[in-house]
Amino acid sequence: MTNWIDIAALVDIPVQGARLIRARTGCVALFRTHDDRVFALDDRCPHKGGPLSEGIVAGHTVACPLHAWVFDLNTGRAQGADAGTVATYPARIENGRVLVGSAIINRRPAPVPAG
Repeated sequence: MTNWIDIAALVDIPVQGARLIRARTGCVALFRTHDDRVFALDDRCPHKGGPLSEGIVAGHTVACPLHAWVFDLNTGRAQGADAGTVATYPARIENGRVLVGSAIINRRPAPVPAG
């Protein structure tokens, strides 16, 4: 059973944009897509540590702003020939509010990329 945390109003997240959730173990990016779905992913690209919350959202993907790796918002997997995955967390909308699973509080910090 997932416990939910009320994070923000849906209108506080721009369409095809993101907001940052700061947790004691690091940051999580909360994305809103063109069809008003929400997704929560670690904010750190596994390639060079780019902030995914500053990336370009298109459909249900986000492109890292540093090297354009494209991640599926549903799975956290990089698309194409690139290898890499970012952690995803449950997120939903209820009565115009964005809720995320409490797992974001207990998550492990993202590893720091080498080089």
